[in-house]
Parts: sequence; C-alpha cells; structure tokens
Amino acid sequence: MVPPLRLASLLLVLLLCTAGANSSSSSSSTPLTKIGNGYRLISIRETPDGGLVGHLVVNKQNNIYGPDLPHLQLFVKHETEDRLRVHITDAETQRWEVPYDLLPREQPPRLKQSIGSLGKNTIAVSEYSGSEFIFSCISDPFGFAVRRKSNGQTLFNSSADGSDPFGSLVFKDQYLEISTKLPKDASLYGLGENTQPHGIKLYPNDPYTLYTTDVSAINLNTDLYGSHPVYMDLRNNGGQPSAHAVLLLNSNGMDVVYRGTSLTYKIIGGVFDFYFFAGPTPLGVVDQYTSFIGRPAPMPYWSLGFHQCRWGYHNLSVVEDVVENYKKAKIPLDVIWNDDDHMDGKKDFTLNSNNYPRPKLLAFLDKIHSIGMKYIVIIDPGIAVNSSYGVYQRGIANDVFIKYAGEPYLAQVWPGAVNFPDFLNPKTVSWWGDEIRRFHELVPVDGLWIDMNEVSNFCSGLCKIPQGKQCPTGTGPGWICCLDCKNITKTRWDDPPYKINASGLQVPIGFKTIATSAVHYNGVLEYDAHSLYGFSQTIATHKALQGLEGKRPFILSRSTYVGSGKYAAHWTGDNQGTWENLRYSISTMINFGIFGVPMVGSDICGFYPQPTEELCNRWIEVGAFYPFSRDHANYYSPRQELYQWDSVAESARNALGMRYKLLPYLYTLNYEAHISGAPIARPLFFSFPSYIECYGLSTQFLLGSSLMVSPVLEQGKSEVKALFPPGTWYSLFDMTQTIASKEGSYVTLDAPLHVVNVHLYQNTILPMQQGGLISKEARMTPFSLVVTFPAGATEGAAKGNIFLDDDELPEMKLGNGYSTYVDFYATLTKGGVKVWSQVQESKFALGKGWYIEKITVLGLNGSGGASALEIDGSPVTGASNIELSTTEHKFLRKLEDGDDKMKAVMVEVSGLSLSVGKNFAISWKMGIKG
Repeated sequence: MVPPLRLASLLLVLLLCTAGANSSSSSSSTPLTKIGNGYRLISIRETPDGGLVGHLVVNKQNNIYGPDLPHLQLFVKHETEDRLRVHITDAETQRWEVPYDLLPREQPPRLKQSIGSLGKNTIAVSEYSGSEFIFSCISDPFGFAVRRKSNGQTLFNSSADGSDPFGSLVFKDQYLEISTKLPKDASLYGLGENTQPHGIKLYPNDPYTLYTTDVSAINLNTDLYGSHPVYMDLRNNGGQPSAHAVLLLNSNGMDVVYRGTSLTYKIIGGVFDFYFFAGPTPLGVVDQYTSFIGRPAPMPYWSLGFHQCRWGYHNLSVVEDVVENYKKAKIPLDVIWNDDDHMDGKKDFTLNSNNYPRPKLLAFLDKIHSIGMKYIVIIDPGIAVNSSYGVYQRGIANDVFIKYAGEPYLAQVWPGAVNFPDFLNPKTVSWWGDEIRRFHELVPVDGLWIDMNEVSNFCSGLCKIPQGKQCPTGTGPGWICCLDCKNITKTRWDDPPYKINASGLQVPIGFKTIATSAVHYNGVLEYDAHSLYGFSQTIATHKALQGLEGKRPFILSRSTYVGSGKYAAHWTGDNQGTWENLRYSISTMINFGIFGVPMVGSDICGFYPQPTEELCNRWIEVGAFYPFSRDHANYYSPRQELYQWDSVAESARNALGMRYKLLPYLYTLNYEAHISGAPIARPLFFSFPSYIECYGLSTQFLLGSSLMVSPVLEQGKSEVKALFPPGTWYSLFDMTQTIASKEGSYVTLDAPLHVVNVHLYQNTILPMQQGGLISKEARMTPFSLVVTFPAGATEGAAKGNIFLDDDELPEMKLGNGYSTYVDFYATLTKGGVKVWSQVQESKFALGKGWYIEKITVLGLNGSGGASALEIDGSPVTGASNIELSTTEHKFLRKLEDGDDKMKAVMVEVSGLSLSVGKNFAISWKMGIKG
C-alpha cells in the first residue's frame, strides 16, 4: 500500500525557487511562436482518495488557433510508488480522452471549480512518503515540475522562467501546447512510430509527428503506422545512471518538437494526461510502463520460428512449392502466410474457389498441421460494398460501419468500394467475432494478420461509386482511386487551425484515410479516435480468436497504439530492400520493445524492390534474430524466398540454425516480457546503463540481457567493427573465441558473407537445444547449457533460467500444472566448478522427458584440466559414457593490452542425461591458478 498523500503547505516564494532550477533553458536557434498567455492557478486542494485537484483560469485570451478555454481542472495523483499522473482538462465540459474501456485506468474526479485566489508566486508541493516523485507547481503563470525524490533531479519542468520563448500552458479546443526543459545530458528514446535515420536516440530538430498513417516506412522522420507518445529519458550523472519515462496519453494528432534542451508538445485536441514512470533502470521503466498499459501478449512457441510470406502466391500450388522448397533446402520454416491472394475478389473472410479450392486447401493444412507447421492469412478492415457479399450484408444489418452524414462512410481499398467497421461500437465487436468464427470454420487458420488499419484509404474526402464504370478496373495498380470524390474542408475537423506535419508533407489529416469529420459510435469523431483504429481492431480480433478454440491467439497488426502489445505482434511495414532500411530495422525494433510491443520484426530482405543477393544474405543474418522473423515481399518484386539464391540459403541455414537452437531462450524471454514487460530485443544500454558509449548505439542489439548480435550492415564488407562493453564475451558460433576488456572497446571482427557475430556475456547460463527445421521437432531435442565466467577468474557466479509450458493455452503462467520454470546456477571457486538447478512445477517438464545432455563452461582459469566429476554427490566412474574435455580459449582482445600470459579454458561435460524436470547438481575440480 502507498502511504497517504501529504500535501505541503502553500508558500509564497520567489519564482526562481520553483522546482527545476537545475534544468537548462531552451537554447534552440529555431524560435517557437508564443501561442498563449498562460493560466493562473486559483485554488488547489486534496481529494478524499489522496489526489490533488486544482483549478486554473486563463490569464489573457490569445486567439491564435482559436480562443483559450477559460477554466481548466488539474488533477494530480501518485498512483503507485513509481507512477505519477498529471491530468489537465476543461473544467466545464467533458472532452475526448482515450476510452477507459480500451485502456483501463482510474477516471479523474469531476469537481466544481473552487473559489479562491493564490498569490502570484505560490508553490504547491505534493508527495507521498513512499513515492519516488515530488510534484510541484507555481500559480502564476501556472507551470509544474516533477522531481526525483532520491536525488532531487528534475525530470519534467513546464514552468516559465522569463528567459524562454515558450513555457506558457496553451489549452484551446483544437490546439494544446506544453513544453518541458531538459538538461543537456538527457538521452531520449521513443516517440514513434517513425523511421529515424540517426538511430535510436531522439535527434534534435528532427520532426516527430504522431498520427497513424499508411505511409511507407521508407519515408524518414514522418508519422507512420503507430502512435506511441512516450519517451524514455536516460541520464548519467557522475557515473550514476537513472532512467524514467513520460507518457502523454492522448490519441489526437500531434507534433513533438525536440530541441536538445527542450521538448514541446503541439496537439490538435483531447487533454493533457501525463504519466511519469520512475525507473530508475531501463528495465524498471518498461516494467512500470507495461504494468500500466498492459503486459505484452504471450506468444505461442511456433510463432518464434521462421515465417514466409509473399503478396503474389497466386494459387495453392505455389504455396505448396514454397513449403517443399524450404524443406529441400534444409532451411527452417514454421509458418506459411497468404496475403490477399487466397481471397475471392480481395474480400475479407472469403476463399478463391479456383486458385485456392477449399478441399485442396484443407488437405494441405492437414498435412502441414500434422508436422507442426502453421498457416496465417491477412484481413484488412475495409469491407467490400457488395450486396451479394454476406459479410457486408450482415454488417449493414448490424449497423457496424463508421458514418458520414448518417450513411456508412465510403472509401476504397483493394476490393474497390468499402465501408470501415467501427470497433468502438460493441455491436461491431460481436459482428467481427462472428465473421472470424465463420471464416475459421471455412479455413482453420492459426492466426490473423490485420493490415491497412491506420486506416488506409486509396481516396480522400467524400466519395461515391462512379456510374457506368468498373471500380477497380482490374488492370494497373490497384491503389489508384477510382471513386468519384470531392474534398471535405468545410468543417473545422477536416481543416483544423493547426496543421500537424502529417506524412511529412503537411497534407490534410484526412488525406488517404477516413475523413476526420466522420462519426463513430456515440458521436465520437474520427478526428479524435483516428489513431486508435488499429488498436481497437486488434482488441476485437484478439477477443474473437481467444473464443474460438481456447488457444493462445497470434495476431500481427500494422497499426499500433499505447497498449497494443497486450494483444498483438507488429512488423514495421513496407520497407525497402536497401542497406539503409536494413540499418533502420534495428532502431525500430528496439524502440517497439520500449513501447511494450516486444514481438516485432521487419520484412526480411525488404518488401520492395528486389534486394541484391548480398543484401539478402546480410538481412537474414539480422532477421534471424528479430523477435518476429518473417520474409515478405511485394507483388511486383521478383521472388526472394531464402532458397532462391544458394548463398542466401547457406546464410539462412547458419543464422536460422542458431535461432532454432536458441528457441528455448527466446521463449523464456517471451515469458519474461509477458510478466514484466522486458523487451526481447534491447539496446545495449539496458544491460550497461553506466557505459555511456552505448547510449546511441544503433547497429548492434541484445537478445535478453546477455546475447549480443553485431551484424554487417554495409555493402561489400567482410568485417564489422563492434562495440563490446566491459567484461568478457564469447562467440556463440565458436565458443573458444573470446573478447575481454576491462574498460570496453571496439573490436573489428571477421564477418565473411555467411557469418554473423553473436556473443554471450559473462556470468550467464544459456539453455539451448539442437535445433531442427520446425520448432515442434526442435523443441523435443536434448538440451545443453552454456555457462560463462569472466575469462581467467578464480571465482565467480553465473545464472540463467528457462520457462516451459503448453504453448497452446491462452494463459502463460506458473501454477496451472501445464508449465515448468527452472533456475540454473553455477559457481566457480578455487576448489572447482559447480552447476545446479532449482525446479518449480516439475510435472510438465517431467511429462515431456526433456533432459540435458551437455554442459559447456567458458572462461575457466588455468590449464590444469578438469577431474573428480560428481553428479548429485556421487562420483562418476570411468565406466560411464560421460566425458570431460578441455579446450583453450582464443583471445581476440585481452583484459589488458599486451597481456599474453592470461589463459582461460573451456570445459565440456557431455554424455549427460540430467532431467530438466528434476533438481540436479554437477561439480568437478579444476587446476585453478592464482
């Protein structure tokens, strides 16, 4: 329980005494227009539940972008020890907010305005005795600051101090603005979705526009498919790193202007609803953030295998050939996908009876299902306007579509004229679930891919079906608008006073999407709900799949919002087959881990145009380690399945071969993501927050806390310069190759065409299996453990874990009788090495018969060899099949330059049969020096 709120006395102080004195003021050379004259706090009081409510009045009207709202309500609450909420809205009229049923949270009180008048420089301070945050605000002009209690650091400061060209709170009906000052040492991450050419750190003066848009991911620094108005702020003061996050929960379009020492939100509606997450570690931030927005969805085991898709598999025989050719090439493949090729006239929930005859498709699915493979198809939100189409008929009968002037809003996507379901309507959710059920009875798919849900529209404005001509024509590009349309600019919703940087072109916000004056259920405007469309469709789809067979749903969604990771995986959209896009994929992937969407990846080899053979080699070496690993290509591009080139097939067998050995590790990371939000793929600073050199690193990434991928990202290169944080790293492909550095350093690694460098950090126990061509078969192979100590150490400790369960069950947790969790431990002393396990819920693992056949320990001191092996306290005699072998490490970089005396060895214990479901202990003596 959080202790009761303690509201500090209201004091008269000088303005310079406001919280935030240690923050830098804006020094940007690009001025910000002063839009408003700010507000004055006239009263503030405590609520019965420990919150704080204040009322504000506008200082002086400023009519730029419309009149200021005269009265505002401030609500502040320390919701947990590490989460603070600051909510500001109209005190007189209810305004649009993210629906509380889509993202559950506490509703602020609606209190009548208090009568009062605070002095000009009054400061109010709010803090919990158990909270890490201190909130303070100054009365006139109103501004607030959030500080960290443990070190006094100011995390957010909107208070004007007279030296800034901004700082005054602006709150108009269709324009909100607020700014915070930032110190120079703040490294910021997040604010997506966009393609950031400068890497994972926010870059000063790059535009960050948040508004879900179907714009190809090749467009740099523009609003893309998702809206995630959250950033993580990492600072390192004197070697003491601390991280926090700031979420502005608002679904309206916005520009976020980052100038290095300031950050300004410019929003076209809604409210200010800030949430602050205290950290102080990056992992702690994501834990707190996903605790609020929803923990990431548990993914089925097979979804961590390799996926193959293409827009242009014209008939079933092509799909069958793809599966067979992967098998012939001995390249792992778990899931085969269809884009819209399986559909009748590109209509959702239909089957093309000529190219995908149902009896043959069902026979194919029986065949692949019998070996553990899966099948997924695409579903777009646009429902074809067709009086003979049952899905449309039932939609009209249930009144499920978004309206304009009382009629379903007409748009165009792949099938031609369409209406869009309104997923804010409970009737639509029921209708959608029924259509998914009907389709699943027709074709037993294993998951659904929901695309085009930003929403994408090939037309703009108010449209009608043209008389006397076919639409679409059936020839030429299908994305050319063929409806009769007229622009809609007569309403303030279609032509708002402030124009966000939509699509990087300042086009109208209704361009190639639903008109923003269209209406959802209960009169909600598309203007407000636009960026929630994909999120609301994802929730409805998840509910439908979960109700089918009681299995764990798998959904891939292009459009995302805050909380989407609770229901779906994500891919980064229509990327290009270029070296630049290969590099961008890493930044986007690790950003989505921060957003609480850990199951993420990019189209391997690029969606279009055709990649070069060399690029596809290098891309599968990266993509094999994406959390979501899928090759996908455009209809107009040549075929690019991994077996199309012999060289790419070799790289795929190598990289995917390692991925399939790592599946138990990846699945355990999936479990950790589900219970704590921890990203599967992470930037290096998550594990090394004190190592400033890795703060902006965007060309390498971690899987979990200890496995580092350092790929080749440039054409014509056969080596890669990789950053190694302090400590010892071991090559996963050749465990004798070792890099050790006390201070951390860059190392140039050999990387011939078929080689990707993957390294494991010290003090880790990594569970692996033998791999295979399908995850189902790979999952039943014997386990091995890789144990790492710092090279040459005479003592140390390592640990790891593994989660195993029935991955078809909807829930992913311990204690249900269908799961097992194992902690592995190892210690190194001068007496030798001990490795042991502690098992929770052993029944499930015992029933599967899993066992550990090999333990490999890296970095052991000396060359005296291993002896006196014991298992569970009993000596192992020479008559057994168990073997000990010792191999000396090859150092690429020593702990100290010129130290040629250090030696370290690898000891391998093979021939074991240790049950994963039982506690075990194995030990041996080493001839350790020192």
